[in-house]
Amino acid sequence: MESISTALIAKALDGLTARYQATAQNIANANSPNYRPIRVTFEDSLRSAATQGGGAIAGVEPKVELEPMPRIASEMRLDLEIANASQTAMRYGALLSILGRQMELARTIVSGGR
Repeated sequence: MESISTALIAKALDGLTARYQATAQNIANANSPNYRPIRVTFEDSLRSAATQGGGAIAGVEPKVELEPMPRIASEMRLDLEIANASQTAMRYGALLSILGRQMELARTIVSGGR
């Protein structure tokens, strides 16, 4: 059976993957006329589901939303998109590290400390 923390990490990794893909799409289309950037949110719904148990966590899906149409065609800031990609990658790496430590601890317990 999966622990709540493992389920949370797995869903957060899914959300971060979706965010990274959306950010890559935004960067690729930065110079496209009339392109509306997209954003991915999942943290609030995941936080809420965490208090309700594994079933609620399993039901959380990242939400993809279109940004409002920019007032100026060149309003999308490529530097902010790149910063968002970097932040997403750092969060993803941190969660993988935590998951790896959990797995190492579980291996140690199963092997009797050997």
